[in-house]
Amino acid sequence: MPLPRVLTAVVGIPLLLFFIHWGGLTFSLFVVAVAALSLYEYGVILYLGRRPVQRLNVVLGGSLLAICQALNGPLNLALSIVVTAVLFREMFSREHSLDRAAATLFGTLLFGWMPAHLALVRDIRPSGELLTFMFFISVWAMDCMGYIAGTALGRRQLAPVLSPKKTWEGAVAGFIAAFLVVLVFQTVNPALLSLPKALCLGALIGLSGQLSDMGQSMIKRAVGAKDSGNLLPGHGGVMDRFDSFILSAPAVYYCLVAR
Repeated sequence: MPLPRVLTAVVGIPLLLFFIHWGGLTFSLFVVAVAALSLYEYGVILYLGRRPVQRLNVVLGGSLLAICQALNGPLNLALSIVVTAVLFREMFSREHSLDRAAATLFGTLLFGWMPAHLALVRDIRPSGELLTFMFFISVWAMDCMGYIAGTALGRRQLAPVLSPKKTWEGAVAGFIAAFLVVLVFQTVNPALLSLPKALCLGALIGLSGQLSDMGQSMIKRAVGAKDSGNLLPGHGGVMDRFDSFILSAPAVYYCLVAR
């Protein structure tokens, strides 16, 4: 494993664990930062054009975190305002680019709204901290085992067009790893999750996390980008590091709060 990748993990993982433990506004601001940096990288690799579009993307995406945490509020109105803001920006620009408006709105929702559910998972009472730890560890286990098994045993490509390096063998290993992590947490602390919910959650993380990763691969492949950025040495950009959480964060949250 390359040294820069190891050093980034040595620094980044304890810092992330601190944010999760601290919770509240601290963790929410961390999620806002992840969303804002991901949206900036998204704007760069898609060549959305002028800086005002990137700034709008970052501001709207970060704002959706606060809106998402207030789900009892006028959600439909909030999302309508987001769409209207993007549309008005194009109406009063010189080019009137529908493609740019669509890409901006898509990025805002995908990299702003979806990961915002990480903060909602952390806010679940009384076990939000432990559930968030479990979520992150299961995703890390999924990524690590998927990579190891795919490298050592991978023979059959999973999605050659989207992500040529991903294999069925790696995907199965990643799924099993995520599933087992959740089961271990449930076994050690049965009060955290019921067994049926743990089974459902483990499968959900193993599936949605890998689909989320492939979704980001689709975006990068569409624009010919290998990585979303180089902010994290050895890992690429913020989008690259948190890609597995884009679809899995809302999936995990709504599974946890479902009765």
